[in-house]
Amino acid sequence: FVHQLRAFERLTSRDGHPPASTLVTTGTGSGKTECFLYPLLDHCRRERLRGKAGIKAILIYPMNALATDQAERFARELMRPELRGVTAGLYVGGPGQHGVADAKHLVDQRDILRRSPPDLLLTNYRMLDLLLLRPEDRALWADNEPETLRYLVLDELHTYDGAQGSDVACLVRRLKDRLGTPPGHLCCVGTSATLGGGAGPTDPRAALLEFATRVFGEPLDAGAIVGEDRLSIREAFPSEP
Repeated sequence: FVHQLRAFERLTSRDGHPPASTLVTTGTGSGKTECFLYPLLDHCRRERLRGKAGIKAILIYPMNALATDQAERFARELMRPELRGVTAGLYVGGPGQHGVADAKHLVDQRDILRRSPPDLLLTNYRMLDLLLLRPEDRALWADNEPETLRYLVLDELHTYDGAQGSDVACLVRRLKDRLGTPPGHLCCVGTSATLGGGAGPTDPRAALLEFATRVFGEPLDAGAIVGEDRLSIREAFPSEP
């Protein structure tokens, strides 16, 4: 889809292109995951070829069920021969059940993730809070230099309002402080089928950009919102009376 191409063009880090923070606001079932999935995997593949270890992308989901569902999506992609060597891990509740990745599962056993931190980490915001605090999880960040973490994804961005939004905004700032991430280095991605753009004097795009900027603590330019292109009924069915 066109919105996936637009997102890739903003998020890619190929050829020295600095990835730009992006908000994907297309509808349910429109392939929002693919908007960031391929740029992130491509970045991690090239970083692996350079011998760079450490967590390069963190994906935060509001519910474990969403994280688990997306983990299967990532697991399928990582079976591709060209992505050999790229790793992803699921760190949610419990000690985990999978010590080896397969076509349906990511590694989720905590002891293995601590010994071999993945390139991409799928988690929820409450667990990430613990990962920054618990001494036993310190090994997860051992290979991270200040510029190793390149991407941060907040799925279902609209859920982070009110007190929960304040908690997540503080968490993002603590994460960057913990890893020493330079200002402006982290590329932030937000997805939502609920938040979108309108037209005329009630256009919420400026408010959406301000909201995302507050949550991420990173500036987003005017072109950061990637929406969908829709056809009118006449355009879709030109031959109908």
